[in-house]
This record gives sequence, structure tokens and C-alpha cells, in this order.
Amino acid sequence: MNKFGVISLLMFISSIIAFYILRGPDADIYIGIKVFSVLSIIGIVFALMSRNKLWVLIGGILNFCILVMSFFLLLAMGIGEP
Repeated sequence: MNKFGVISLLMFISSIIAFYILRGPDADIYIGIKVFSVLSIIGIVFALMSRNKLWVLIGGILNFCILVMSFFLLLAMGIGEP
């Protein structure tokens, strides 16, 4: 087990937990976007630091999916507001 690969997966899991904590009708969506983006970028960095191809692939793909989701969420909020 590579510690940086495990930390990368923990960043993905913490993004999922943050999603369930920050949801609701009165949630501030911009704070959620910032949290998702920061956690996924940190997760991608830890995945690249692991230097093991399996951990780079798994951690990079999972955290990149969270980063893409936060980008689309930011894009939707920008389109929805006048």
C-alpha cells in the first residue's frame, strides 16, 4: 500500500462526504464548489506523488471526475444567474 495513493482515495471519499454535508435548499453552492475543487486537486497531486501506476490511475480518475463535476456545477451556476 502506498501512503500517497491511499491519501488520494481519502480525498475522494472526503469529497463525497462533503457533498452530503453541504446539500440542501439553503446550502451555499459556491462554498461547495470551492471545497470540491480543492479536495480534488489535492487528491490528484497525491495520486501523482504515489508514482505507482495503479494508484495514479485510480486516484487520478476518481478525483478528476469530482473536478469535472465541480466545473459543471460552476458553469451551471454562471448560466443560471443573470
